[in-house]
Amino acid sequence: MAWFLGLGITGVVLLALSLIFDGLLDGAFDGALDGVLEGWLSLPVVAGFLAMTGFAGALALGTGWTGPAGAAGAGAVAGAGTGWLTYRFSRALMRDQSAATPRTDDLIGTSGRVVTAIPAGGFGEVLLRLAGQPLKCAARSAQPVARGTEVWVEAVPTGTSVVVRPVDR
Repeated sequence: MAWFLGLGITGVVLLALSLIFDGLLDGAFDGALDGVLEGWLSLPVVAGFLAMTGFAGALALGTGWTGPAGAAGAGAVAGAGTGWLTYRFSRALMRDQSAATPRTDDLIGTSGRVVTAIPAGGFGEVLLRLAGQPLKCAARSAQPVARGTEVWVEAVPTGTSVVVRPVDR
């Protein structure tokens, strides 16, 4: 039984290490297994297989309904099932992609309000919305713009400043 418990504990330790060294085994064979075992040789899958093989084998042996060979077989079946579930779960997580990250160029054409008056040839501040989040930027305009005026963004010279014009209504 000590062998099975040692195998299970080794699997749990590997699973903990996979949180730190994510993708360690994925590149270990330098592309030799590309497409053959893709994802199956990841550290979480191997760790899940080892842990479940060890603990299921120890459980089967400890209950006394089988000998060491039967316990190894039961552990291998349970480990294969756990490895498959880990593989499927990790693939589902990898497919869960978020929307595209907003860029500063996405500000062009958006409207906002002036929060600090913009003098002619100087800088003021505007409050814009980027991806639903408020964003306060330094703003320039060809003409003076009063506080509270609605403006359109014409250009984004830097990541923190915009060129605006008042909205004509």
